[in-house]
Amino acid sequence: MALFTPIIRDAAMNSFGHFEELRQHVKQVKQHTLTHLDHYLARFEQQALHNGNHVHFADDGDQMNSIVLDICQQHSARRIAKGKSMVTEETGLNDFLKRAGLRVMETDLGEYIIQQAGETPSHIVGPALHKSAAEIRELFLAKHDLGERDLAETADMVGEARRVLREHFLKAEVGIIGANALIAENGYSMLVTNEGNGDLCANLPNVLIVCTTLDRVLPRASDATAMLRLLVRSATGQPQTCYTSFYSGPRREPDTDGPLETHIVLLDNRRTEILASDYREMLQCIRCGACLNHCPIYAGVGGHAYGWVYPGPMGSILTPLLTSLEQSKALPNACTSCGRCGEVCPADIPLPELLRNLRHDETRQKLSPPRWRLGLRLHAWVARHPMLYHTLTGLGIFAMYLLGRRKGGFARLPMAAGWTSQRDFPAPQGRTFMHQYAALQRENEARAHKGRLAAQQTAAQGTPAPQPSGPDRVAPDRPETGGDTSGRAAPGRGKPRRGKPGRARPGRARPGRSESGRPGPGRIEPSLGEGWQDDER
Repeated sequence: MALFTPIIRDAAMNSFGHFEELRQHVKQVKQHTLTHLDHYLARFEQQALHNGNHVHFADDGDQMNSIVLDICQQHSARRIAKGKSMVTEETGLNDFLKRAGLRVMETDLGEYIIQQAGETPSHIVGPALHKSAAEIRELFLAKHDLGERDLAETADMVGEARRVLREHFLKAEVGIIGANALIAENGYSMLVTNEGNGDLCANLPNVLIVCTTLDRVLPRASDATAMLRLLVRSATGQPQTCYTSFYSGPRREPDTDGPLETHIVLLDNRRTEILASDYREMLQCIRCGACLNHCPIYAGVGGHAYGWVYPGPMGSILTPLLTSLEQSKALPNACTSCGRCGEVCPADIPLPELLRNLRHDETRQKLSPPRWRLGLRLHAWVARHPMLYHTLTGLGIFAMYLLGRRKGGFARLPMAAGWTSQRDFPAPQGRTFMHQYAALQRENEARAHKGRLAAQQTAAQGTPAPQPSGPDRVAPDRPETGGDTSGRAAPGRGKPRRGKPGRARPGRARPGRSESGRPGPGRIEPSLGEGWQDDER
């Protein structure tokens, strides 16, 4: 995942050709909307009510759960068909409804798999990303009445899930879905899926409930389609999702399908507090998961290690803001400061800067344990003494190498249980980068010296010397008047491999970041979604 997904995303962005231009537009639209959020929320509510929807506002997760339960009880509903929604994961809606006696069935395939396993999503786009095909097969064998079927092929497992879910779709009285965007100009909600389960949840049951948050609102439909171009390419590398749906409201004459009643529940849950803080840029997030796919920490520990709904860099910022920094103070420290998350973010959120600011807040509020603060001061002192630093890091990495050779060894380290309870760290290589670089230099020098000796011996015999291939090739100087020659080794590039030329890995320049001032209440520029033609056509 850590290697494959970024390649697909980069290919999709390169074929698109307008990434930076469109990213700046989406950023400006989101900032403008957040600055005038009360205006656009009021306009969305007015248009949604005009379309026949019921609109509810929830201050926190408990209130949202209560609103949804009240709607279900008003219609004597017992079966709920539920689409993928990170907001309902945030509020714990499934468990709340189950305690009230309702049967809730996740209909997204990934969500259905982890629901059967009793687990939570490990990725905001691919909830069951941590599951192998063999594990899913064993899960279905244990949970489903399969008879003689053994589900040997992936298609068999997908067909089994389809069989179970289709029956639930047909019997559900209430459908619950999320929303990728709310459109203020017409009161519509937008949802993108690759499986079509969202449309089945929205159209088959008599009652539809859309659960989303205040920050999903956008001024116009053209702004939503512009955002969609970035969302899909950043999330899955596709030019477009299989299903993009706009829901206006309940069934009207002469419609033959659709819900008879539609409710839209808008959750705050401290988002207005974030809007008034120095972290308001986090509300620009479009939930694409690109920062997760490029984060080395997420790739190393997985999503469950983050302890709550949102993993990766975006979760390391959102979780402390939505809960408390004191409760989630470890998350902003789950960062290598590589900056990859900020480079790929389609909403141009300065994620590395926000993580750094949270760490500063943690230090200023003295939330970390005294031993942790002492360790940071000790590290700062050692880092100012290079020889001592290299010696201690060399000993430390070797000790971790020995410890990591035993499965679960890192879980025994102090303060490591929070990160290793769900996934063990891989064993380090055993040497620091500086040690590996020094060894590589010595190896190159030895090969160059060997080449010079061979050149001298061959020149003395009057025959040309054979040249090694690759980065260690020796190019002897041509003698002017005979006698010995001296070779000159070409500088090596990267780790040498016998018989293969080394390749330098090109650096990735970070795109420039424009200054972000708050846009005024005036008219925003026309959407890039208007009049554009797909480059793939």
